[in-house]
Amino acid sequence: MALSSGSNSRAEALQHAVRSVRGALTAVVTFSFFINLLMLVAPLYMLQVYDRVLTSRNETTLVMLTIIAVGMLIVFGCLDLVRSRVLVRIGTRLDERLKGTVFASVFQQSVKNPGGGHAQALRDMDTVRDFTTGAGLIAFADAPWVPVFIAIVFLFHPVLGAVALAGALIIFMLALANEIFTRTPLANASRFAVSANSFVDTSLRNAEVVAAMGMLPGIMRRWADRHGDVLSRQSTASDRAGLIMASSRSLRLILQVAMLGVGAYLVLLQQITPGTMIAASIIMGRALAPVEAAVGQWRGFVGARMAYRRLNKLLLANEGEPERMPLPAPQGAIAVERAIVAPPGTRMPVVNGASFQLAAGEALGVVGSSGAGKTSLARALMGVWPVASGSIRLDGADIGDWDKSALGPYLGYLPQDVELFDGTVAENIARFGQIDPEAVVRAARMAGVHELILRLSEGYDTQIGPGGESLSAGQRQRIGLARALYGGVRFVMLDEPNANLDIEGEKALSEALTELKRAGTTVVVITHRLPLLSNVDKILVLEQGQVKAFGPRQEIMAKLTRPSVVQSQTRPRATTMAGQGAAGHGASGQESAEQGTAGGGAAGMGHGTTSSPDESGDRSGQ
Repeated sequence: MALSSGSNSRAEALQHAVRSVRGALTAVVTFSFFINLLMLVAPLYMLQVYDRVLTSRNETTLVMLTIIAVGMLIVFGCLDLVRSRVLVRIGTRLDERLKGTVFASVFQQSVKNPGGGHAQALRDMDTVRDFTTGAGLIAFADAPWVPVFIAIVFLFHPVLGAVALAGALIIFMLALANEIFTRTPLANASRFAVSANSFVDTSLRNAEVVAAMGMLPGIMRRWADRHGDVLSRQSTASDRAGLIMASSRSLRLILQVAMLGVGAYLVLLQQITPGTMIAASIIMGRALAPVEAAVGQWRGFVGARMAYRRLNKLLLANEGEPERMPLPAPQGAIAVERAIVAPPGTRMPVVNGASFQLAAGEALGVVGSSGAGKTSLARALMGVWPVASGSIRLDGADIGDWDKSALGPYLGYLPQDVELFDGTVAENIARFGQIDPEAVVRAARMAGVHELILRLSEGYDTQIGPGGESLSAGQRQRIGLARALYGGVRFVMLDEPNANLDIEGEKALSEALTELKRAGTTVVVITHRLPLLSNVDKILVLEQGQVKAFGPRQEIMAKLTRPSVVQSQTRPRATTMAGQGAAGHGASGQESAEQGTAGGGAAGMGHGTTSSPDESGDRSGQ
């Protein structure tokens, strides 16, 4: 179904971005040629003043030489300004060409390998851009003109040229030594810095747990160890680079003295003029400046090079989505055929050979103990995780063959860990697309959160902060439910949707499920709280990643509850809650039967009716 080849793949995006600025880089090199040519103005002016003006004592010559020199130096300044602005535009162009691709690749890699610190790629993009706009690239652009300056010194006198050449070679050898002795520690420091930053990001996301359970000292020690590794390697590299830089500066001053000393000796021998001595000293200084600047900028160059390699590796690992022929709007029919699901980057299946079908508009309840594979199945049904084998089809088309951007508006997903984004309530419900006020309010009403939103400080325009930090867990879950119901969704996946809801929220959730069924929307609900199953048509029982039972709700209940009715009746609290159970299914008898599902068919589920479950197994182990 792909309509394009891999020519537009993300793997080639970095190369395309570099090629797009090749013309600008050529302009920079051209400007560098004229800028370095104009660098000769000052030494040649000094040469003429010493050898022509001072001997002839001609004021007119002095004035004309000064006017010409000043005019050429003004041109030099203009060219240098233009070159710096071109470099800034190069950095901006690279950023514009890469930011979308890198951002998408970061998210794609984060889905494949959660917690891998992939946001480092965005900092790497900044590093590459900053290097192209800074003094580092200018130093490397000026470096090719070093032989030209040394050749001019040779024209003044071979001995002076030999001094300049020897100095340039020694400083160049220092630059190579800088690369050799700092490459490994800088590479290791960069790798440990990425790891330390990733650890900090993870720790900050769990700041409440760290604070509540007194984990800060241990977390701090772990971070300090990793940060210490970074500092140790950076210190090693900096010490070596500092030694080389100090040697380079000292050598340059020694060469200036040597040039003046040798020049003075040649003047005494009447082989050159004093003006030639001064001009040769200035030109040699200009010849050595780019080499010394390259030594000083070497750390930035190494950092930019490593950042470039990491970016290239990221983009190679995340091929872009091929263009796909648009498919008709889905109706919501689901077919799972021998699906095997494993977490990205692993080979251990957590869902093994699952097969079932749902007609459009049917509601399915998925039950099972923690770690049974429920959340992994949800991620596969949403197309977040690819199946290792088998297939998951939506309206007959493999879920992976749908264009994600086109399919997304027809899908609703409420994960276990509800994440809201920094923005307004309306923006979050509208999925940060074009806000349709009527659709936003309709979704909020369906989720039973409209009145709650109106009570916020600014209603739908309330800024909720990063991660919805200004809201309670129940409020976040209900707004997340409204986001999942926004628009014309045809397939909705709810993973533990009532984990943080109060009685009012659970009532609103039950009404939302009824409304979804009435609208013909396919719904899959993963739950530990069995009263919610009164709203589904079918039940699927997962045990250790395998489908143990699937069919109409009443039929599955009848098969799974008989052995444990007596057990469920011995639980007073469960029976009490059963008495509050789903309307339309009798008093506590039906609820006790559902409670028995936990004890008999979905091992370990019985506690779900009495308290909020521990869902950590589904979050991490699936």
